[in-house]
Amino acid sequence: MAVPRITDNHTCMNKIIVIALAAFLGLSALDARAQQPDGRNDKRHRHFDKELFETKINAFITAELGLTPEEAAKFIPLCNEFRQKVFEAGRNCRRLSREVQKKKSPAESDCLKSIDECLEAGIREAELTKEYYEQFKKVLPPEKLCKYRDAEHKFAHIFMEDTATPRN
Repeated sequence: MAVPRITDNHTCMNKIIVIALAAFLGLSALDARAQQPDGRNDKRHRHFDKELFETKINAFITAELGLTPEEAAKFIPLCNEFRQKVFEAGRNCRRLSREVQKKKSPAESDCLKSIDECLEAGIREAELTKEYYEQFKKVLPPEKLCKYRDAEHKFAHIFMEDTATPRN
């Protein structure tokens, strides 16, 4: 039986954090784009359809991982819950960041408050990632869980490219 090396665990956790961060940034970008006042991405003109997003990402993950119906029935609701909690964990960070960006010359205290909140959000996201991956391990074999990390990253990349493409 092979003993896991510390560097393997460290590398794995780094990948998990990067994926969680990519998902967070993807959702943050969508949230920020939906609130831009220039009219192009204003909520009146461009609405983020959360249900459509979840349907697409869940179908993508199910296909990429080759989930059985039983695995999908257990895993997908956990994924949705995880994404929602990560999104909520970063809500105040996104709000404060937008406030700082709107100011022509933001006060140092506002910048520091935004930075501190975003750092705390990152810590909360890492804690959520660890908590949910422990739950994920109970419903998926390790091979599929490793594929999940890659699928989340791949979907985030595809989705961001798709949302960056102007639509007529």
